This record gives sequence, C-alpha cells and structure tokens, in this order.
Amino acid sequence: MNAIIIEDEQLSAEHLVTLLHKIDKSITIIATFDSVKKSLEAFQKGIKADLLFVDIHLADGLSFELFNKISIDIPVIFTTAYDEYAIRAFKTNSVDYLLKPIGIDDLRNAITKFNKLNERHQSLIIENITNAYNSLNKQYKNRFMVKMGENITSVKADDISHFIAEDKIVLLTTTAGKRFAIDYTLDQLETLIAPESFFRMNRKVIININAIQKVSAYFNSRLIITSPALSGDDCIVSRERVNDFKSWLDK
Repeated sequence: MNAIIIEDEQLSAEHLVTLLHKIDKSITIIATFDSVKKSLEAFQKGIKADLLFVDIHLADGLSFELFNKISIDIPVIFTTAYDEYAIRAFKTNSVDYLLKPIGIDDLRNAITKFNKLNERHQSLIIENITNAYNSLNKQYKNRFMVKMGENITSVKADDISHFIAEDKIVLLTTTAGKRFAIDYTLDQLETLIAPESFFRMNRKVIININAIQKVSAYFNSRLIITSPALSGDDCIVSRERVNDFKSWLDK
C-alpha cells in the first residue's frame, strides 16, 4: 500500500510513519507534504496513492482547501485536534479521523475501515468530505437584533431560553424571561442557530439545551421537559422527535 502524509509537524509525521510500519511493513510512504500549497502542486502533477493521512491545520491554511480546489479520489484519514462537535461531523459523513496524539490501536482500526471503504465507489468519499467541510464551516447566528420600545438592542444566543410560535408570530424568550417578537419562522431559525445548542422539540418550540432543568417520560411515548419559562403542552417533546432529542442531549 502506498500512502501520502500531509502534516506540518515533523515529529507528528515521524510518529505516524513509525506506527504505520509497526502495523503493516508493506505500507510505503511515497511522499510527505507540510502545506496546502505543496500538496496541491503535487496532486496537480498527478501524484497517486492508495491512502492519505491529512492533518487539518497546516501552516498555510486548512487542508480542506485541497478538496475544494481539485478532485482527489483517494481514501482519507484525517488527523485532528478538533473539538467533539467537529469530530461528530466527520463521523456522520463517514470520514474517519484520528485524535492526536495518535494511538496504534486507533490507527489500525482506521486503516481497516478505509480498506473496506475503498471497495465502495470513490465518489462517495469526495461527497462525504465536502459535506463535512460545509458542516464545519457553517456560521451560525450568535446574536439577534430585537426592538425594546423605541430602541434596538441585541440578544446573545447564549442568553436565549427558547423560541416559541404564538398567534402567527415567533417570540424570542431570554433566560431572564423577556420576550421579543422576531422576523423569523421556526423553520428558518433551525437553519440559523447552532444545532448543538438548540433543538426543535415540537411544532411550536425551539429550546436551548441550557434551559432544560429536567426531562421526564410522558404518556404516548413522549417526553416532557421542565424549563422555567415554559408550561403545559409547550413542554412536551413530540413523539416523532423523541429519538433525535435523546441523541441531541447525549452529544
């Protein structure tokens, strides 16, 4: 197996080579690049390999730029120090990753996974990388402009308890209990706010995870939450959203 390493830390690259040779002596590192620019030039000249090991942060930018600029139909194992939310994006899109410092068991499992993946159509790999890139780089709203009497002020997303639809308008409710009408539908808000922090629990309410005090079982396979500014049916997680809600809480 021929492999390429794209890594700007020499010690990390050397460590990876050592582990690879322990796992499989037939793995040959045909090239090592330490920047997006050098990697791009090599691929444009036609360099080929069976497997890529790619660090996310390189000296001259993110390695994702490679996959945006050219088509690379080679399985990729990313090495990363990204936080848990970013890592989840890779898992969801079947792009494997290794957390630094890399352990030999994790590396062995990753190689096994990509050997299996290589049996599938290669275009899926590029699609998955693109999806992961888009997910990681999406910018979510971190504040909303609201009207207070004759004045306009901003409310930070962290200070929002929930959004609720009432009488054909959507209200933003703060953790302090203040309510403001905003010019967004709940459907629009779902695409604008960070999914790790907010969840559409029913047709009327998008809740902030920090506003949930307790979750209890409710009849008809539903759940009910305890939250300071919500009551009655507004506190119920609809049955079709229960599984996704549980997964969201567990992230």
